[in-house]
Amino acid sequence: MKNMNNNIWWRPGLLIFAKISALISIPIIIALIVGKYFDKKYNTDPWIFLILTFIAFLTSIYSIWKNIKVYIKEIENKEKNNL
Repeated sequence: MKNMNNNIWWRPGLLIFAKISALISIPIIIALIVGKYFDKKYNTDPWIFLILTFIAFLTSIYSIWKNIKVYIKEIENKEKNNL
């Protein structure tokens, strides 16, 4: 069991990377698809797309900030427990 734990030391970092990447890409992809659809439907090219992309960007930044705060607290708690 001890040997297995040494082999997955990289797992938490990879999970954080995947989560942050999803927080960046998913809102932008949704904004792209929905924005292009509504721009074609209402003939407002490119305004709805740009507005939704800006909102997706702000959403991504806020989500990343919240997650970083959680990870910082986890690291601080681990450091306190190790002392």
